[in-house]
Amino acid sequence: MNADNDPYCVALGASGSEGLSDIIELLNAWPKGVHAVLMVVLHRSSDDHSDLRAVLAHRCPDLHVEIARDGQVLVPNVCYIGMPDRPLTLLDDRSAFLIDGSNDRLRNRTVDALFHSIAENIGKRTVGIVLSGSLDDGSRGLAAIHRAGGLTMVLDPQNKPVGMQQNAIAFDGPITFVGNSTEIAQVLDGLLPRQSHRVHR
Repeated sequence: MNADNDPYCVALGASGSEGLSDIIELLNAWPKGVHAVLMVVLHRSSDDHSDLRAVLAHRCPDLHVEIARDGQVLVPNVCYIGMPDRPLTLLDDRSAFLIDGSNDRLRNRTVDALFHSIAENIGKRTVGIVLSGSLDDGSRGLAAIHRAGGLTMVLDPQNKPVGMQQNAIAFDGPITFVGNSTEIAQVLDGLLPRQSHRVHR
């Protein structure tokens, strides 16, 4: 299912304003030229009007940010997000599958949904990263990624108020790395394969 030249799949999960700030910080430190598909989940109410794509595009000018379309094959060097009522998950051909999140049926479980999908469908060429938040969403998904042979990372809260999200991770499976955004980006730069000169469109 996964050839050695297939891109890795990296998924970030966070919640709240601190989580958004951490996403922006990590995306601005994102290593250039890595052969990896990048997906981001931030907790949002399903009935919200969301400007997340515009915010990320403005604050992270070095990355192209897209709202994934159902069935779209995701490619490296693009940051993909879902919609508030259609959270992003991934199929085994690296195409987006936007699941039904209307009426908040997946409220505070959208990170786990994405993490579980990459663990099940991609396997060992995956990285799950949990950033700031006050909930445990992502902990079960990280455990699934670990069982599939992927890498699991957690943001070190440093001097920030410690959220339950990071605390819960320790109870659900080993973590590959804990660090700040810059350190996580440096580890990814060393671990992920480099992209060939072929341009993806």
